[in-house]
Amino acid sequence: MRILFVDIDTLRPDHMGCYGYERNTTPHMDQVCEEGVRFDHYYCSDAPCLPSRAALVSGMFGIRNGAVGHGGTAADRRFTGAKRGFTDPIDDCNFHNVFRRAGLHTVSVSTFAERHSSYWFDAGFNECYNVGGGGTESGEEVIPVAIDWLERNKAMDNWFLHVHLWDPHTPYRAPASFGNPFENEPAAGWIDEKVLEKHKKHVGPHSINDLNMYDDKTDPAYPRMLGHGDTLDDVKKIFDGYDCGIRYADELVGQLMDTLKAQGIYDDTAIIITSDHGENMGELGIYSEHGTADEATCRIPLIIKWPGGQKGISDEAFHYNVDLVPTAADLLGVARCDSWDGQSFSQAVLTGAADGRTSLVISQMAHVCQRSARFGPWLYIRTYHDGFHLFPKEMLFNIEEDPHEQHDVSSENPQICAQGAKIILDWHDEEMMKSDSQIDPLWTVMAEGGPHHTRGWLEIYLKQLETTGRSEGAEKLKEKYLK
Repeated sequence: MRILFVDIDTLRPDHMGCYGYERNTTPHMDQVCEEGVRFDHYYCSDAPCLPSRAALVSGMFGIRNGAVGHGGTAADRRFTGAKRGFTDPIDDCNFHNVFRRAGLHTVSVSTFAERHSSYWFDAGFNECYNVGGGGTESGEEVIPVAIDWLERNKAMDNWFLHVHLWDPHTPYRAPASFGNPFENEPAAGWIDEKVLEKHKKHVGPHSINDLNMYDDKTDPAYPRMLGHGDTLDDVKKIFDGYDCGIRYADELVGQLMDTLKAQGIYDDTAIIITSDHGENMGELGIYSEHGTADEATCRIPLIIKWPGGQKGISDEAFHYNVDLVPTAADLLGVARCDSWDGQSFSQAVLTGAADGRTSLVISQMAHVCQRSARFGPWLYIRTYHDGFHLFPKEMLFNIEEDPHEQHDVSSENPQICAQGAKIILDWHDEEMMKSDSQIDPLWTVMAEGGPHHTRGWLEIYLKQLETTGRSEGAEKLKEKYLK
């Protein structure tokens, strides 16, 4: 069996044509979607990059595997400890080893492990190719390596090939020669002058005033990536930069598809397309960053084209990325591991049977410290560290009515907030009972100074706020963090 795993960093499903986006961003991936199953409510359990892949690869929530941040102790996966044998059972049971246990030759083309010093990611691969950009590379450096491997191994009929593209990730980097396919198309219809004026008053990194996280400078090496925005035309440029990254990645995926078709193996090749996280594009006042535990950041695409599986259908049940590990095991006839937190949805792929969860708990501890409950139409967000955004402790959004999280309805719905809080509490208790550690890594992050992307930046950001007409916000941050 041949399996192609396409891993596109920072890809929001609602910016893909097959998920209903009005712009033609993903024609090649839309074709795969027509030939497989589209999962509409699929979420990373832990955001952003490093925590999401740690959860997927280990099959364990971050609260158990320990890797929930981008720096400090909680950026490393926990040691297994006394249960470790000659090899680590977490690596032996990881996502990539599922495919090796099924008899497939496993290959990765990715710079992720080096970018985050997370070399557990490479466990289970027979071959690893690193083009050396540390995540700053564009896909025209990656795809030739993957195509070369396919050409050299065209006679091999049992392989799993992981191809990782960073192009939608900031800084937006599609080559100038690619142009702008969306130059004459409108964008972000929900952001009007009134919304933009509200966003201009927002306090926090990656606001419309501070797109470069803590300042408003534009890097000349990345002209598609603005340093700040003042007008709706600027908002359009931000969306164009992101969408061009998606369309460029899709063009590169098309080259992989063409290679498989030229070799006569496309129809029989399983294809999985997904991402590690999405991107705030105005939600909660944040642009061009995967900075929260919300719908914008944690909802990710999943498309599975599986030989003998369902075609052209969608699945609307709730699933985590950790659920993909036992799903792959079931599809390949591989025994499950006791350490996994995931629940298989293999029947959704094979028969279209809906078999998901009633609620999810999603977490973010790199830019903010938040845990959120996603249930029914609701997103309940509980904030422990606001990442300098001055978020309240509790927020509640009706995602079906308010997909861009503009209206916090927590004060009108205390019972629903209580329901969300109980979902988080019950999930926390269940996971801590399974954990080999008595420490919730959220509190490790808090004890070490808060989210990694806030450490050492407060004084610098206070000056930025004061020099850009937001001294009131600066005073509120001082009151909160410099008591």
